Amino acid sequence: MNSNRPTLSELKTASSADIEALNSLLRGEMSAIETYDQAREKFGTQPVVQELDRIRQEHRVSVSVLRSKILDCGGEPSEGSGPWGTFAQAVTGTAKVLGPVSVLAALKQGEEHGISDYEKMLHDEDVSEDCKDLVQTDLLPKCRLHVTSLERNIAAIETAS
Repeated sequence: MNSNRPTLSELKTASSADIEALNSLLRGEMSAIETYDQAREKFGTQPVVQELDRIRQEHRVSVSVLRSKILDCGGEPSEGSGPWGTFAQAVTGTAKVLGPVSVLAALKQGEEHGISDYEKMLHDEDVSEDCKDLVQTDLLPKCRLHVTSLERNIAAIETAS
């Protein structure tokens, strides 16, 4: 018997850890979509809406990727954003009263929270390397680019004011 092979219970635990971690990330991505849906209302037909729509679409792709990965692991994908969706909507709703820079700053804060969640998952010893690779090569880099894009748009609005 090869002692390097995981036992059946270790495989089940790893799979459960993967599913739990992926579902948590999935809920965060669904929350991001809801938040971008709300935030874009603040900008009407301003050019920044195209960028917000692009970022929202990338979150939709991430939702699809995460759902597929959860199914591949034998899990059931979460259906809603859960408490993070409610929190994100409250933050964005409050920011909408304050102005466009505040809305973009709230979105940036949400992206930074997502980055933190992804990085936390990368350090979780119970999560498989396969799942970590998906996060490291596909999902996390997108969130980092979103932060850069939002910072650029914040600076543009502040310069124009």
